[in-house]
Amino acid sequence: MIFDLHSHSTVSDGKLTPQELLARAVERKVDVLALTDHDTTNGIALVQKEIDDNQFDIKLISGVEISTCWENKDIHIVGLNFDKDHPAMVSYLENQSDIREARAMEIGRRLEKTKMVEDVYQGSKAIAGEGQIGRGHIARYLIEQGLVKNNASAFKKYLARGKVGYVPSPWPDMKSAIDVIHQAGGQAILAHPMGYKLSGKWLRKLTIAFKVAGGDGLEAAGCQLAPPHRQHLAALALEYDLLVSAGSDFHFPSSWIELGRNLYFAKDVTPVWTLWPQYADAS
Repeated sequence: MIFDLHSHSTVSDGKLTPQELLARAVERKVDVLALTDHDTTNGIALVQKEIDDNQFDIKLISGVEISTCWENKDIHIVGLNFDKDHPAMVSYLENQSDIREARAMEIGRRLEKTKMVEDVYQGSKAIAGEGQIGRGHIARYLIEQGLVKNNASAFKKYLARGKVGYVPSPWPDMKSAIDVIHQAGGQAILAHPMGYKLSGKWLRKLTIAFKVAGGDGLEAAGCQLAPPHRQHLAALALEYDLLVSAGSDFHFPSSWIELGRNLYFAKDVTPVWTLWPQYADAS
């Protein structure tokens, strides 16, 4: 079975609608999909309705990618297989949305002070549409305004730490995100551990902190993870008695990241779905 437990739609910073994302997952023969938009679960019901209406042979797992802060670094926690309507989760994500809006407004204010661009928040909000606004939308607005040519340049010149548009993330700590995922009956997974560009020493410190905070597992399979990285993450999972999850972190069709692609683990790890009775024997 193919499990892809990390994907994004236009409800956050993806480029496909929830329905289009589902269609692509079906085309890619994904068996179990989690929609894990940033700090929102608003796309889940749309995907499930599309599955039900069309009787697609794919299962949907409730998901979310929650932004947190650890040691002044943005760390993302993926919640899986929880009750999206649990009052604690609903309240928590409403607060996350408020934080996102306030941060986007402040980024816009700082960029506008340069006199190089106007209406940053409004323009970025229009790009986000009904989705959660994030720095990716601001980057796209800067591209539209001709200030930069691509997303990487937008961050490098304006949005990265130390640049004029950088606003520190006022996100809550990891434990609060892990706790609310558990309250809603789900599992908390450390998203893309290799994506934070930490040294081996700091990755171990993060893993320990995540475990101490009550985390359940590591994302140990991704489209572009090299075999040594998969082995290293598997070793950390085994050492600290953590489960593993697999996710493409899909945002849009590309040649390097695709739904369901290369989502295999190194040996001897225990997938998170072994906790889910219907998938306990899946391989």
